[in-house]
Amino acid sequence: MKKKIVSVMLTAAMTVGMMTTGSLNMVAAEEANSDEEAITATLTVWGPSEDQAEENGQWLQTMCDQFNEAHPNWDLTFEYGVCPEGEAKATVTQDVEGAADVYMFANDNLPDLVSSNAISRLGGDTEAAIKETNSQEIVDSVSIDGAVYGVPFTTNTWFMYYDKSVFSDDDVKSLDTMLEKGKVSFKLTDSWYIASFYVANGCTLFGEDGTDEAAGVDFSGDKGTQVTDYLVDLVANPNFTNDADGSGLSGLRDGSINAVFSGSWDAAAVKEALGDNFGVAALPTVTINGEEKQLKSFAGSKAIGVNPNCEYPQVAVALASYLGSADAQKAHYEMRSVIPCNTELLADEAISSDALVTAQNDTFNTTSIIQPFVTAMNNYWTPAENFGKSLVNGEVTHDNAAEMTENFNTSMNSSAVE
Repeated sequence: MKKKIVSVMLTAAMTVGMMTTGSLNMVAAEEANSDEEAITATLTVWGPSEDQAEENGQWLQTMCDQFNEAHPNWDLTFEYGVCPEGEAKATVTQDVEGAADVYMFANDNLPDLVSSNAISRLGGDTEAAIKETNSQEIVDSVSIDGAVYGVPFTTNTWFMYYDKSVFSDDDVKSLDTMLEKGKVSFKLTDSWYIASFYVANGCTLFGEDGTDEAAGVDFSGDKGTQVTDYLVDLVANPNFTNDADGSGLSGLRDGSINAVFSGSWDAAAVKEALGDNFGVAALPTVTINGEEKQLKSFAGSKAIGVNPNCEYPQVAVALASYLGSADAQKAHYEMRSVIPCNTELLADEAISSDALVTAQNDTFNTTSIIQPFVTAMNNYWTPAENFGKSLVNGEVTHDNAAEMTENFNTSMNSSAVE
């Protein structure tokens, strides 16, 4: 049983919060001062294991300890659990009442969390601070119907790592040029990656902005077939290899691979593999049906959410705000290379001059689309993975490209909203 909090201020805040189901329209705690109510509480906090590992400086524990110190009138005890951001919807919704008070999540998890009443709507000064310190795209990524549900702390996307001894700055602007000069590994059987080729050629997922669920996925017609034809040739290229089960990173280490596509989570491993030849950049172009097109990855954010069933929402919202604050994001960047999204930090030359930061932000701003998080997006993942496997296995050919692409498109829309 979690400890109760005896606090007139907190009781009032909870009463206001419960007036709207799943909504917390409260102010995050200010810097500690003598006016703060005395509170004794235990908070359960979930985050990925990497944020809690000793080799990464135990970022999560360190930030919670600092938060505790900043509130001397709050006697807080923290209990930690491991839950990767991408698994929040599956883990939290299994037992919402027993889940963490504060947890980290990937923004594409948001529809399921909201529909399960597993995440609190934020408001007041908390929401205002989020809007003041993030781009509109980041704010939109943690919002549904204008309601903000999370405190963002990083963009979430993938880009390109490459060996600078093999590819020049000009080479990495074009995937086709790179394939003439070195070995390139790409996660073609990963549904988070394969869409980038189709989007490059004008294919859409749920309309132009990814919010029109009724529009479904449109990879049909010539625009889709042209991409499939390109991918058939890509798979056949001796300088291309499908990146599966970590083969790309292993290839960077032994020199058999010269470029891979991944995110900031692999930065340390890639730097170790390439040393002084470490290169990183936004996505290259590809030549589809004779025209140069820009690859575009899925992009979103990672954020901190609050469980609406927590017994001490004032404290939980304040902690979530702190974990997504500029100070916490800076520490996250220094300790784990997690790229900040706070606009003030991104203006800091010491951070903005980092090639890794530049690559991720350039990707987010210019070579990506916001990953749709309408419910029907759930119908995309498995067909996309299977189609990638069919390409790699040689089941898709130029002769059947049009038919296979149409079948692929139909499977992604099999349960879409009509």
